[in-house]
Parts: sequence; structure tokens; C-alpha cells
Amino acid sequence: MTRPTVAVLRPDDNRIAEAVRYLRSLNVSPVPDPMLTIEPTGQSPWHADYCIFTSKTGVDLAAADGWEQRETIVCAVGDQTATALRNHGYSVGVVPSSFSSTGLVDELSADIDGKTVELARSAHGSNVLIEGLNAAGAVVHETHLYHLRRPETAGHSLSHAVDGELDGILFTSPKTVDHFFQIASEYDAVAALQHELEETVVGAIGGPTERAVLENGSTVNVVPDTVSFTRLVEVTVDQIQRVQQ
Repeated sequence: MTRPTVAVLRPDDNRIAEAVRYLRSLNVSPVPDPMLTIEPTGQSPWHADYCIFTSKTGVDLAAADGWEQRETIVCAVGDQTATALRNHGYSVGVVPSSFSSTGLVDELSADIDGKTVELARSAHGSNVLIEGLNAAGAVVHETHLYHLRRPETAGHSLSHAVDGELDGILFTSPKTVDHFFQIASEYDAVAALQHELEETVVGAIGGPTERAVLENGSTVNVVPDTVSFTRLVEVTVDQIQRVQQ
């Protein structure tokens, strides 16, 4: 069986290196092309009755800044965020069974009327959480812990995609999708990209990432049942192998 070639677009920190190692362990040829760089704002979460973290990155930044939990009930959107919180010594009170903003609102809605809720995340989150929490009667404050920028080096995986050299591509966030298609637009290659992606196994973590791909005119072939990068890789590679048989 041919060794598959898969583009991986994780942030330009240790995550891209870990992704490359994992793909190689599965006998995959990775095309690493970081689509995100993290720019901390220097802000720290406010103290409230509840504090919601939506990513491992946000947790790491808050911990590095010395944020103390005190009496706050900490909430995590997803197991990876919850694990990061526990690794930093925080206790996690709420992890929704559905790893999404809507799932967390559903989990909290009966308990937060009149309570203060701090939302600690990137500067690029959707309004779903804020609107849902406000509708449930919470007093919501949002702190932007970091910005997500597009690295100057991003984009070489696009030529592989347009030339039909990719068997798969891994999207891990809506911002990653947006940056990838922005580069295609800048090179007037969106139509060619969409055409070639029809023959490429496209994997996306979670509903928001899947919707971002669809909104950019392409299809998604694989969405894992958890918001886990390793699981995304596994199901995408499995689908590639099925196609190659």
C-alpha cells in the first residue's frame, strides 16, 4: 500500500512537532504547514463564580500568569482542556458531554441565573457562548488571553493540494481553515483547490471546524467522535487506506 501524504496545519509550537512524529509513527508522510501562531495578550482571567476555558492554550497561558482558582467553579470545553487544567493543579467542575459551546450552555443553564461567569479564551471565539450564557441569566465577562495570527511562512501545503499531491489534510480549528483558504484566495487558487480536495480525504475536528470548511466550498470526509488530534489522525488515515484499497 502506498505511503499516504497528509498535510498537518497545527500551530507553530510543540504541537506541530508532535503531530509530525505521530504521523510518521503511522507510516504517513507529513506535510507540516503551521497555519497559526499564538500571540498572548498578557491578560489574566477575572475571578467569578464560574470560569470557562475553551482550549489548552488558554489554560497554559492562565497558569503561566499565576491565575488562582480560589472558589471559582472551573469549566472546560473538551477533555483536552480539562486534562490541561488538571495538569496545572486546577479542579474541573464541569465538562459537558457534548464538547461544544452549545453543550456547555446546556450543562450550565439551570445553575447560572444571577451568577458571574468569566470566559477565558482567544480573541476569535464565536458569540454562541456569550449569547447562551446571557440568555440563561448569567453576568458574563470575557477576557482575551491570546490572538491567533497567520505565520508568514504559512502556505506551502497549498501547492501540494492544488497539484493533487495530498492524500489527506487535517483541519483542527476554524481559524486554521480560514487562513488556509485565505492563502488560496491570495494566489487565485480557490477553484483549483476545491477541485483537488474532492479527491483528498479532508478531516476536521468538531462541528465549527467542519462548518468552516463547508463555508469555503469544500466537503469534509471525516469528523472524529472526540475533539482529539490523535483521533482525527487515526480516522483520517483509516479513510485514506480504505480509498487506496
